[in-house]
Amino acid sequence: MLRPVRHRLPAGLALVVVVGLAALLSPALADIVADPQPAQREALAQAGRVQGAPDRTLVLSRVTVPPGTELALHHHLGTQVAHIASGVLRYTVRQGQVTVRKGEADRQPQTVRKIAAGQTAGLHPGEWIVEQPSDVHEAANRGPAPVVIYIATLLKSGAPPSTPVAPTALSSAPEFSK
Repeated sequence: MLRPVRHRLPAGLALVVVVGLAALLSPALADIVADPQPAQREALAQAGRVQGAPDRTLVLSRVTVPPGTELALHHHLGTQVAHIASGVLRYTVRQGQVTVRKGEADRQPQTVRKIAAGQTAGLHPGEWIVEQPSDVHEAANRGPAPVVIYIATLLKSGAPPSTPVAPTALSSAPEFSK
């Protein structure tokens, strides 16, 4: 009768194999397990006929950005005001310039800083910005808690809340050079 031959790895070699496999598989498993959820936008209120702004829609939204989520390069087809309610949003301007303010808008808010093209800064609770259609930007939540943002946008009627921008289009597109 034939007996199966068993090969045993020395304990040290077995440990090296296990650690090696773990090192190879952990990035792939981390991508599967820690895949961030997309940002969630909730339209809280909307007005379709805005006096003094024909062909515009005024929208109030709450956006929740889960930890690890990145917001792709984009701009808005209208003016947008964004107020950080909680968390810290890592905000990068690729074209244009955005002023970060803090305090009540109708009571002489304090200018905290300006973020110019090519710069990144954290937007903290209580801070707010105004974005124009020529401001191209991206953002991310690098913190452990969700970022909650309240947004008021005066968009061209029928326009999406945000419009993606290809990085190669930044300097050549006329709508971004205004």
